[in-house]
Order: sequence, then C-alpha cells, then structure tokens
Amino acid sequence: MPHTPILSVNNLSVVFPDNNGGLRALDDISFEVHPREFICFLGPSGSGKTTLLRILASLLPPTSGQVNFIRNEHPEIGMVFQQANLMPWRSVMENIKLPLELQGMDAASERVKAQELVDLVGLNGFEESWPRELSGGMAQRVAIARALIHDPDLLLLDEPFGSLDAITRERMWTELSRIWQVRQKTVIMVTHSINESLFLADRVLVLTQRPGKIKLDVEVDLPRPRKDDIRYTPHFGKLARKLREAIE
Repeated sequence: MPHTPILSVNNLSVVFPDNNGGLRALDDISFEVHPREFICFLGPSGSGKTTLLRILASLLPPTSGQVNFIRNEHPEIGMVFQQANLMPWRSVMENIKLPLELQGMDAASERVKAQELVDLVGLNGFEESWPRELSGGMAQRVAIARALIHDPDLLLLDEPFGSLDAITRERMWTELSRIWQVRQKTVIMVTHSINESLFLADRVLVLTQRPGKIKLDVEVDLPRPRKDDIRYTPHFGKLARKLREAIE
C-alpha cells in the first residue's frame, strides 16, 4: 500500500442535538485511507457507520474534528446506498448516465461511457430495461455503475447488499470484488457482516456501540483475487473470530 494517504480523518466526533444534552454518535474517530484501498467499517446497529459515510460525502458536518482529502481538496465522490434508488421512469442506460447529463456531457460521449459501465457490471442486454424489471442484485449493479461513471476519487458504499437475500448477496460480493479489481477505486464500505467485510476489504475497522469509536483496525491479509472458497480456509476463520470477539 502506498505510504501517502489520500484521506485523513482526525479526532472526528458527532453530537446530534436533543432534549437531553445531545446524542453522541461518533467519538474521536481517526484513520487514514490510501489510494486504491478497500476499507470496511464493521459494527452493530447504531454505531455511527452511516453517519461517518455522510460526513465523508459532505452531506453532514462533523461536530468536531477534521476530514482532509490530501491530494484533492474537492474530490469526486460516488455513493451507493442500501436501496438502489433508481429513477423508475428511466431505463438502465438512462439511470447510469444521469451524472454525466448533470455535468453537461454531450450525448454521444455519455452513451459510450455508460456502455463501458454496463459491460463492467455485467448488464449487457438490459440497457433498455426498466427498474421494475430488475432483480435486487441487478438494481444494485446499476447503482454501482451510476456511482462509478464520473470516475470518482472515492466510492462510498452504505450496506449496498443489506436488502438482498443471502445467496444473491454472496454473489454480489464476488461481483463487487471483480469490479474493484478492474477499476482499482478507493472504497469505504459499511456493513454488519463479518464475512462480507473479510471477503472484500484490505482493512476492517470495527466500531463500538454508540458512541462509535474505533475498537480494532485489522489488515485482511488474504490473497486476491478472492474466490468463494476462501471463506472456508482456516485463516479466514481466524480473522472472523478476531472480528467477532471485538464486536461482542
């Protein structure tokens, strides 16, 4: 991993106002992210994982602390949510190319770039399909393609497979890992799933119960590209136990 980080988070805390002195969501969070690194934040519900992503996406200001994008003061950020949030009146192709339309790109270039992403996420033949015709996994592929089309410096994933059934979810781990291998984007993802975090990430950071603090920062030293059977290896099991103990 390169030595110079692209993102540095220092002493980040978030307190939401309430009638009882404020609800502390995150407390003194500090970490660095390096280029092309895939980081997963793992923790129980209410540990502040989504709040952290919203801060990184500049959708929410921190109460204290700093987020510094070291190489680019105004980075391009892509974000994928738990629900695909596709526009039902737009086809797959039209949903994917929406960010380019908002940037004012010419129609021919939009189409070429969108087709590249269709190919990347494995949706060939579904370009003119409507969101209602897609499975949950296919809809999330569209959402990932839409988030990647403007070539973001940082991709944020907020439990993107949380609403999928177990089998589809595990298939999507493989797909996301493949997409990341091709595009080599810097990714920060939040999840409840120990197996998901280990299958996908270079590092897993475990958050405590609210207020969320970083309890553990684990390097996932599993070889890439990762295939499904890696989950049944002794080392995967050892890492999983380490994460489970930190959460419990």
